[in-house]
Amino acid sequence: MGYAMSRFETDVSVIFSSSSDSETSHDSLINKPVKNLDHEIAQLTRLRSAPHENLSRDLLVKRVLPLSTMKMLAGREANVSGRGRFSSADCCHVVSRHLPVNDPCVVDQMTSRVYLSQFSTDGSLFIAGFQGCHIRIYNVDKGWKVQNDIIAKCVRWTITDASLSPDQKFLAYASLTPIAHIVKIGSAATESHANVTDIHDGLDFSSNDDGGYSFGVFSIKFSTDGREIVAGTSDESICVYDLEADKLSLRISAHESDVNSVCFADESGHLIYSGSDDNLCKVWDRRCFNAKGKPAGILMGHLEGITFIDSRGDGRYFISNGKDQTIKLWDIRKMSSNAGGTIQSRNSEWDYRWMEYPQEARDLKHPSDLSVATYKGHSVLCTLIRCYFSPDYSTGQKYIYTGSHDANVYIYDLVTGDQVSTLQYHKATVRDCSWHPNYPMLVSSSFDGEIVKWEYRGNDEAPVQGNNQRLQR
Repeated sequence: MGYAMSRFETDVSVIFSSSSDSETSHDSLINKPVKNLDHEIAQLTRLRSAPHENLSRDLLVKRVLPLSTMKMLAGREANVSGRGRFSSADCCHVVSRHLPVNDPCVVDQMTSRVYLSQFSTDGSLFIAGFQGCHIRIYNVDKGWKVQNDIIAKCVRWTITDASLSPDQKFLAYASLTPIAHIVKIGSAATESHANVTDIHDGLDFSSNDDGGYSFGVFSIKFSTDGREIVAGTSDESICVYDLEADKLSLRISAHESDVNSVCFADESGHLIYSGSDDNLCKVWDRRCFNAKGKPAGILMGHLEGITFIDSRGDGRYFISNGKDQTIKLWDIRKMSSNAGGTIQSRNSEWDYRWMEYPQEARDLKHPSDLSVATYKGHSVLCTLIRCYFSPDYSTGQKYIYTGSHDANVYIYDLVTGDQVSTLQYHKATVRDCSWHPNYPMLVSSSFDGEIVKWEYRGNDEAPVQGNNQRLQR
C-alpha cells in the first residue's frame, strides 16, 4: 500500500480541504453531538485516539466524521505531520473507526448459560465460564481450538468469575463458596477434571471468626505481577490472597452488602476499587490503612447496586455498571471521605433479578453524584452484567461497551456519550463480552448458551452515530 501511495500523485491540499467530499454529505452530519464530556479524560482520550493536528486542522469546521484511512495514508506519504510515520494516536484513529460489529459467527454453543468470557492480555487465548462447573479455554491463534476443557471443583450454582494469570500459566476461578481454586493450564491434555487429571488448589478466603457462615466469591482478579489475587465476597468483604505465601494476607469488611466487583487500579497493586450492592464504589489504598476497614475514599452516584467495575489502568479513572440501568465514569480525585448524601433504595420491593426497572425511576439523580459522566441505553437486569473500556492499543480507550439484559451489546463513545453501535444477535441476556486487545474483534457470551464473535466487515465506513445523546453530567 505504501508503494502504491508513493507513486500516487495528488494535491494534498485538495484532499484535506475539498468541501465536495462525499463524507460531508453523510447522514450522520445531522446527528452532531450537542453534549461533550468537559473533563480532563476527554482531552486524554483525544490525545490517544485523534490524528495529528496537521492532518485534521483544515477539517475541524467542515467535518464531523473521522478522517478516512485513504486521507490518513495520503497525509503520511506527504509527511503532513512532519514525522514521516503514523503515531500511536494516528493508528488508533484508523483502527478505532473499524468497529467489530458485523458478521456474527458462533464460536461455540453449550446447553448451559455462559456467565463470563474474556480474552487474555495478548489476545491469544479466550476463556469462557458456563453455569455449572464448565470452563473452556480457546486458542484464538489456532482457529479457536479448545485448548483446555476444565471441569471445576466445588461449584455452587455457577462459575461466578475467573481470571488468567499474567504469564497465562494458571487460571483462578470462583463460585458461591468461600474457597476459590487455581489450576495450571497449557498442559498436553485438553481435559482437566478437578483432582482427577489435574490438581485444582484451593484458596480459602474465609477467616477463623466466620462462625461457619458459608459465603460466596463474586469477583476475582490476578495482580499484574501474578503474585496476588483480590476477591470480592457476599459477606461484604474484600480479600487479598498471597499466592507465594499461600495464605490470606488481607481481609477487609468493606461494604454494607455484597461486594460484586473488585479490581486493582493499576500495575502497582497498591490501589483497589470495589463496587457493592450498597450502591457505593470505594477506593482502598493498601499503603495507608490507618484504621481497619477505612477506605481512601468513597464515590457515590448510583441509585442501585453496582454489578461490575473496570479500571482504565491508570490509577485514576474507572467505570461501573449499576442496577439503576447506567454506566458511570469516575475520577478518584473527586472521591469523598464519607458517604454523606447517600439515599435509601428507591423501592425495597424491587428486585432486579426478575422485575423490570420502574419507568419513573429512570430519570432520578443522586443528590450527591460524584461521577464524571453517566451513560444510558442498555439494561442491567437478571444478573451481574459487565462493562469495559475498549482496548488502549487499538482504540485509545475511546469507547466503553457492555452486555445487556435485552440480549444486545452496546458500545458508547466515551467523550460524546453517543451510542455508536448496538450488536443484535443473541436470544437471551448478554452477561459478558470482550474486545480483542489488538484487532477489531469482539466476543459476546449469553444466557442462550452461545459464544459469538463479531468482526469488522472490511469497508471504510465510519461508525454510525446514535441519534440520542446518552451522556449526562
